[in-house]
Amino acid sequence: MIRHFLMTGAAVAALGLAACGQKSDETKGAATPAEQVATPDAKPAATVPTRADEAKADVFATKLADGAMFEIEAAKLAASRSTNPSVKKFAIAMDAAQKKTSRSLNTAIITSGATINLPTMLSKDLQDALDDLAKTDPKDFDKQYADAMIDTHQSTLNLLQRYAQDGDTPALKTFAAETAPTIQEHLNMAEGLKKGFDTGEKVAKARQ
Repeated sequence: MIRHFLMTGAAVAALGLAACGQKSDETKGAATPAEQVATPDAKPAATVPTRADEAKADVFATKLADGAMFEIEAAKLAASRSTNPSVKKFAIAMDAAQKKTSRSLNTAIITSGATINLPTMLSKDLQDALDDLAKTDPKDFDKQYADAMIDTHQSTLNLLQRYAQDGDTPALKTFAAETAPTIQEHLNMAEGLKKGFDTGEKVAKARQ
């Protein structure tokens, strides 16, 4: 449900790029050696060329803030609805991590000198996804939450990696490159959380 909803947008975007045949005007250049070191290897989904609008600071920051708000609200749901200690621990860690990311994003925006008004409400797409999660049957909630966290972290990682390479604002490119490894770690945790449901292991651990 949520996994299908979030991944559909990425698939449509990828098909749109292929159909339009956009090439060099979609990207601005390769990452510097420092950015390559700071940015983890992309998964297959992260190799989609950067959309022209995502190279713009305001679009990047808005999408990142939107995803962070979704994770914070989803963590609140998990804290109240899940009875699984690993899920609750993961949710608490994600709530704290996304609040930290949001503060770092604001600092990077100030450093860059850009004027960007970040959203204070979820986009319709993510609000719909959150509403779907809230309506999930209790017995299915933990798996749906884990699926949502895998999808949102992968989308966030892709966004950070692409902006670190092709973004138009140096301070935000640095922020993106420095933040990507943490999001990769969180993605690994979310995947471990879901794996635990299949094996019976409680494998998700909050960052120390």
